[in-house]
Amino acid sequence: MINLAITWGPDPVIFNLFGALPIRYYSLLFAGGLFLGYMIVKNMYKKEGLDLENLDTLAFYIFVATVLGARLGHCLFYEPDYYLSHPLEMILPFNWHGGTFNYTGFQGLASHGGILGVFIAIWLYCRKTKEPFFGVLDKVAVAGALAGAFIRLGNFMNSEILGKATGTDFGVIFKRVDNVARHPAQLYESLAYFAIFAILLFLYRSKSMKVGKGFLFGLFFTLLFVARFLIEFFKINQVAFEDGMTYNMGQLLSIPFIIGGILVMIWKRK
Repeated sequence: MINLAITWGPDPVIFNLFGALPIRYYSLLFAGGLFLGYMIVKNMYKKEGLDLENLDTLAFYIFVATVLGARLGHCLFYEPDYYLSHPLEMILPFNWHGGTFNYTGFQGLASHGGILGVFIAIWLYCRKTKEPFFGVLDKVAVAGALAGAFIRLGNFMNSEILGKATGTDFGVIFKRVDNVARHPAQLYESLAYFAIFAILLFLYRSKSMKVGKGFLFGLFFTLLFVARFLIEFFKINQVAFEDGMTYNMGQLLSIPFIIGGILVMIWKRK
C-alpha cells in the first residue's frame, strides 16, 4: 500500500545568533506577519489622508499588546496553576530553574488573549489621537487576518498545535512528535485566515460597500472565530483539563467573539 502521508519535521531553529540566541522560523513569521500588516494599514492611512506619524504609535501599541496579551492569555487560560506560581515567566522569555539559566522564548501564545490585548491598545490609541475607534478597528482587522495566517505557518514550522490523527494514509507526520498521520490543522487555519484577509481587503476597497465604520471589524470577528471554532474539531487538546470537555477552551473562548462580531455587524450595517 502506498503511504500518501507527508513527513514533516524541520528544526524550528534556523541558526543561533552569536552561538547563543536562537533565531526561529516562528519568530520570523510572527514578525513578518506584523510587518506586512503594518504596510497594509499604512497604505490605508495614505488613502484616507490620515497622519502617518500616528500610525507609528499605533504599530507600537499593537505590537506590545499582541505579544503581551497573547502571552498572558495562554498563561491564564491554559496553565494558570503553573504561571501564577511563576509569575515572572509570564513576561520573561527565560527561566532560572535549579541554578541554571534557560532561554525559552515565549512558548505559549493564545490568539484570544492577543486580540483582547490589541482591542484595548486600539482603544487607548484612539483616546490619545482622537481617531474614530471603529474606523481604526476596520483597518487593523484586515491586517490582523493576514498576520494570523503567518503566525499559524509559524506553528506549522514548530510542529505544534497538532491536528488529530486522520486514521488513514493521508495527512502529515510530524516526525519531531510521533509517526502518526495527522490533520495539518495549522495549515487549515492559516488558509482560512488568508481567505478572510482576501474577503476583508476586497470589501474595504469596494466602492459599493454602504455600511458604517466597524462593520468590517464585526465581520472579521465572526469569520475568524467561526473558522477557529470549526477547525478546533480537528485539533488535539492543548492541555489535559480539556480532555473531559465537550468543547475545548479555544472553542469556548471563541463563542463570545462570534456573538460580539454579529452584534457589531447588525449595529453597523448602515
